[in-house]
Amino acid sequence: MPEATASGPAAAATDGVSIQRLLAALIAGQIGLHSAMAGIRLAAPLQVLHEGQSVAGVGALMALFALAPVLLALQAGRMADRRGYHPPMHIAVAMTALGALLAVASTWLDAGPRFAVLCVAAVLGGGGANIGLITIQRTAGRSARSTVERMRVFSWLGLAPALSNVVGATSAGLLIDAVGFRGAYVFLLLLPLAAGLCARYVPREVPEPPAAVPGRRRTAWDLLATPGMRSLLVVNWLMSACWDVHSFAVPVLGHERGFSASVIGLILGVFPLAVTGVRLLIPLLAARLQAAQVLRGAMLCTALMFAVYPLVSSPWLMGGCAVLLGLALGSVQPMIMSTLHHLTPHDRHGEAIALRSMTINAASTLMPLLFGAAGAAMGVAPVFWVMGAAVAAGSQITRRLRGLG
Repeated sequence: MPEATASGPAAAATDGVSIQRLLAALIAGQIGLHSAMAGIRLAAPLQVLHEGQSVAGVGALMALFALAPVLLALQAGRMADRRGYHPPMHIAVAMTALGALLAVASTWLDAGPRFAVLCVAAVLGGGGANIGLITIQRTAGRSARSTVERMRVFSWLGLAPALSNVVGATSAGLLIDAVGFRGAYVFLLLLPLAAGLCARYVPREVPEPPAAVPGRRRTAWDLLATPGMRSLLVVNWLMSACWDVHSFAVPVLGHERGFSASVIGLILGVFPLAVTGVRLLIPLLAARLQAAQVLRGAMLCTALMFAVYPLVSSPWLMGGCAVLLGLALGSVQPMIMSTLHHLTPHDRHGEAIALRSMTINAASTLMPLLFGAAGAAMGVAPVFWVMGAAVAAGSQITRRLRGLG
C-alpha cells in the first residue's frame, strides 16, 4: 500500500475510520518492536544461565536493555520532531532487527563470545524498542483532535505492552522448549520486520520549521520551565517506581508467607489483567474524566494498597490488592501522556516524551538496586510503606495540574 502524505497524522485522520486505522498501525508497530525486545530479554538470560553464567553477569545483561534508552531518548525525540514518524521508526526497526539477528548468530558461538554478542543485542533491542516507543507515542498524541480523544488514544496504545509480553516473552518461552534458542530468536527477528511493514500505513508528515527562540539554542531542560511539566514528571516518576516496587516486593513477600511459585505467579498475573481492564474502560469514560483528578485518585489508592499489602497473609487478599493496584496504576499512563501533549509546544512533543522516557528508564535501572538494599536491611514491608507514604505526599502535586490537561 503506498504511503499517504499529509501535513501531519491528524491531517490525514479526518474521520473516525482513518484515526482507527492509524491507531491500529501504531499499536501493531509497537507490538512488533516491544515483543522482539521482550522475547530477547527473556531468552538471553536463560541462555547464559543455561551455560553457567553467574547471576551478576545476568544482571549486567539485563541492565543493558535500559542503557540505550537513557542515552538515545533525547536524540530520538528530536529526530521525530524534525523529521516525523518514518525516519526514526526505520532506525528503530533496523536496531531491533539487528539485535535479534545477533542473538541468532550467538547460537553458533562459544560461551565467551556469545555473552558479548548477546550484550550488544540487548543494547540494540532496548534502544530500538525505545526509539520506536517515543516515535509512536508522539504520532499517536498528535493524531488526536481533543483532550478526550487523546485519553482514548493513549488508553488503546497502552494495551500494546501487555500484548507484547504475550507475543514476545510467552512465544519465546514456548519456542525455546519446542525448537531451542535459535528457533526462538528467528521468530523474534520477524517481529520488528512486521513493525516496519506497519509503518507504511502511517501518513508521512511534512516537517514543520521549529519555533525560533532568539538569542540562544533550545535545550531539553527548557521544557522543565513549562508550567506543570516538573509536577507531571514527578508524578510520573513516583507512579513508575510503584510498578518496580510491586514486581520486586511481591515475590519476596509471597516467599515469606510460604506461598508456592504458582500462587505468587497468579498474584502477579492478575495485576496486568487489571491494567488491561482499566485501559479498555477509559475510552468509554474519557468524556467524563479529568486527568488531574484521575491521577490524584490513583495515587491515593496506590498509597492505600501499599499500606495494606504487607499486612495481609491470604493469597486471595493479596490478589485483591494486586487487582486494585493494577486498576490504579493502569489509569495513570493515559492521563500522563494526554497532559504531556497538552503542556508541550507543538514542535517539541517528541522531545518531551523523550525526557519522560529518560526519567523512567533511569529510575528502572537504579530503583531495584535501592529496593534490594533496603529490603535486605529492613525487610520488604518498610519498602511498601515508605513508597506508599511518598506517593500519598506526592498526590498533593496533582493540584498544580488542574486545568492543564
